[in-house]
Amino acid sequence: MTTSFSLAKRLRAGETIHTAWCGLASPLAAETLARVGFPAVTLDNQHGLFDFSTTAAGIASVHLAGAAPVVRVPLADFASASRMLDLGAEAVIAPLVNTPADARAFAASMKFPPVGERSWGPHRAIALSGLDEKTYLREANAMTIALAMIETRDALKNLDAILEVPGIDGIFIGPSDLSIALSDGAVIDPHSTAVDGSLDLVAATATRAKKIAGAYCANADRALALERRGFRFLAVASDAVFLRNGASAALKVLKG
Repeated sequence: MTTSFSLAKRLRAGETIHTAWCGLASPLAAETLARVGFPAVTLDNQHGLFDFSTTAAGIASVHLAGAAPVVRVPLADFASASRMLDLGAEAVIAPLVNTPADARAFAASMKFPPVGERSWGPHRAIALSGLDEKTYLREANAMTIALAMIETRDALKNLDAILEVPGIDGIFIGPSDLSIALSDGAVIDPHSTAVDGSLDLVAATATRAKKIAGAYCANADRALALERRGFRFLAVASDAVFLRNGASAALKVLKG
């Protein structure tokens, strides 16, 4: 079992963390991925099928299985970021953070004063963590992670300014959307040369700012490759991919 709210400490210490990615709205699937050994499990509220109830159950299931619950919130829905923290999420990923203004709005929802404007109500998080209210309030800003997704030309241009915003703990590359943006809508290829050419810049910029560099990876090989390039928080495939690959492998054996 991992210690509650240890994800931030582990990432800031330079450890590489791999997170499973879940979109099927199944708390049991998320729990299973935690129990097989993923140290973090991300619930996708932007493109996945999770609603509030399944997300709440999924966060608890992941936590009780010994992993760190992470949530990607819907587009421009920074208000839900604080709700995910209230439910016990240790990190929140926000899509399409393109400007310092976007980053400030995201950070405001994630951090208590004086850093941000998060309001009080983390009752489920406190119950799951075993912390008392005073300890949670004192430590919450440091032990929760705000990751701004970098998915556009503007975001790359504003990378330094986004990382300078107090309360932004790191960035997270969305490679498919970035490939669409960099090709002006012509290509969807998370491994395109345009995307690949931006990765070293992103990792170096985050390292210089002493912030976390993260990315979504289609498979484990890609995750290992990005780890070698300085990324430390790496999503690997998805629950649907794991299910499809496992079922396909079994059918291949059955069909000879």
